[in-house]
Amino acid sequence: MNSVGPNQRLSTRLAFLAAGLAMSAWAPLVPFAKQRLALGEADLGLLLLCLGAGSLMAMPVTGLLASRFGCRVVVLVSGAFVCLVLPGLAVAPTPMLLGATLFAFGAALGTLDVAMNVQAVIVERESGGSLMSGFHGLFSVGGFIGAGLMALMLWAGLSPAAASAVVSLLVALSLVAAAPHLLREPDAGEGHGSMFVVPHGAVIFIGVLCFLCFLAEGAILDWSALLLTSEQNMDATRAGLGYAAFAAAMTVGRLTGDRVVSRLGGKRVLLLGGLCSAAGFFAAVLAPSAPLALVGFLLVGLGASNVVPILFTAAGNQSAMPAGLAIGAITTLGYAGILAGPAIIGFVAHAVSLNLAFAGLGAAMLVIAASARLGAAKG
Repeated sequence: MNSVGPNQRLSTRLAFLAAGLAMSAWAPLVPFAKQRLALGEADLGLLLLCLGAGSLMAMPVTGLLASRFGCRVVVLVSGAFVCLVLPGLAVAPTPMLLGATLFAFGAALGTLDVAMNVQAVIVERESGGSLMSGFHGLFSVGGFIGAGLMALMLWAGLSPAAASAVVSLLVALSLVAAAPHLLREPDAGEGHGSMFVVPHGAVIFIGVLCFLCFLAEGAILDWSALLLTSEQNMDATRAGLGYAAFAAAMTVGRLTGDRVVSRLGGKRVLLLGGLCSAAGFFAAVLAPSAPLALVGFLLVGLGASNVVPILFTAAGNQSAMPAGLAIGAITTLGYAGILAGPAIIGFVAHAVSLNLAFAGLGAAMLVIAASARLGAAKG
């Protein structure tokens, strides 16, 4: 039987930090891979799908693996694969090998993502308080550190392979520090079952809300700069400020979110978060100036920051499916939203306009707000 205390909470935070470090390290390597392999935009786009495909294939079964063998084994094995594969992204000599490496990297990351969230649900439930926002906040912190450190090392002249090896070492050290207090035993009553279980009941509903939120996040990552340059006439050199405002607000919101959720309750935070994010999207579309549009992106990040953590908590506490399988299902649906978001926005922007596409994202956040009572339910 797992005992949960401060050590287990710290180990969970370290696992989220390690995952954030690893995932963010790939982004600075993309231009180098494109140049090294002489890839066109279309070829690069196809290769990038390999990472998502690996994650989507691994996520549905990870919850069951964690339920059978315990979170510790799954987190450490997947984390070890992440550390081994990451430097390969910087040296893969052919597009085919890079695609295979990206697929393996995505599968390892997807497995780590689900397993650490299963641990987070158990730790939060056994601790009796709100912890999920803080766990996800450490993932965001890891993302900032990983991307910033990679950029700094590459700017200083370190080779991509050496820089990625440094990040792999940091990931490994984080997981080694976490290892002694990761949960060794499967969650009670969840150690057996079919390898493939179709999501049902409340899990489908929670998964759809996750899909909408992640869809919005993916769209901001890929389209916010274009919205600022094409609709607000912002200089391209500053257009990245839109995503920076969003990401900074989301990190602050998550690091303070546990106290907010404890005080207001998950349902109220989900309602207010959805409304805040919707207001931010509408502000970004309707703002008469670029600075006000940036405020809109800040509101989106602040409002969305605690939506996913609350939904993960709800998935862990529902009774329609075992918690591990539910976490795997909603993580898969959420990640599908990240992958689909940019394509959906591009299709709508082509058919009507980018402004209307972003207004549609605001409407999606209103759906989350309207679903707050059911989305944050624990039964």
